[in-house]
Amino acid sequence: MDAIPYFTQLTIQMTKRLPINLIVNADDYAYFPAVSRGILDAAKAGKLSATGIIANKPNLTTQLEQLDTLQNIDLGVHLNLTSGEPCTEQMRMLLDKNQGLFPSAYRMSLMILNQKISIQHIRQEWHAQIEACGGRRLVFLNSHEHIHMLPILFPLILQLANDFNIPFVRLTKADWLLPMSGTALVRNILMQGMASINQWHITRPMPIFLGLGSSGKLTIQYLDKLFATLKPGQTYELMCHPGYFAADEIIHPQLIAYHHWEQELALLQSAELQNLYDKFGIFLGRYHH
Repeated sequence: MDAIPYFTQLTIQMTKRLPINLIVNADDYAYFPAVSRGILDAAKAGKLSATGIIANKPNLTTQLEQLDTLQNIDLGVHLNLTSGEPCTEQMRMLLDKNQGLFPSAYRMSLMILNQKISIQHIRQEWHAQIEACGGRRLVFLNSHEHIHMLPILFPLILQLANDFNIPFVRLTKADWLLPMSGTALVRNILMQGMASINQWHITRPMPIFLGLGSSGKLTIQYLDKLFATLKPGQTYELMCHPGYFAADEIIHPQLIAYHHWEQELALLQSAELQNLYDKFGIFLGRYHH
């Protein structure tokens, strides 16, 4: 067997030494006060890179003031069309049959695709949600339940990012790690199709999205498998949902079944996760802006 040329060996060694830059991004800040408290604690412990703000939730002003006490964390807006009360009166009037509240992601998607909710109304609502976080340096946009990935909405979120000088937009991607349920397979097929369409609208590099396969229920076993697929020198964004559970705040059975907030909070602060970072050469990073 021919010897590997010296410069090829050097390139391989340098590549192996390149770190993996991981942005650990907590969704759902301001979703519930208990969730916000967990995100704040994870951030204070240095275990988060970023968090996305749900700006149409009650007591937003107080919760934004709590965020302002943090340093070394990137902020963005977790744009919302599927939970709570809209920020704009126009959207509330359109949703009068649902008591002026946002419907489920499935129902909202149908309303958008059937043109019962116009893109202009969504633009006004999302514009108001971004403005509600005003005065802070916002560096990314994404959305609650990934509704911005609808190809009819993705150009809108990019336009809003440009209007507000926000450099990064999440391109949610499928997660093909096994084992996979039938529901996860269908979700991945849909998400992969939307990502394939939407990526053509992106004109600058974005962090590679991670975490869909275990959304709301991250485990050390899942992350071990996931991190083994990462490439040195790349920047990734890990979606997570840390928080505390409060029975008097969080009463919806589906939310409780979907989210393991305290488990994820403990995981982010665990020695086991730090061991995985060391094992795979992962460093917690931030959005480069």
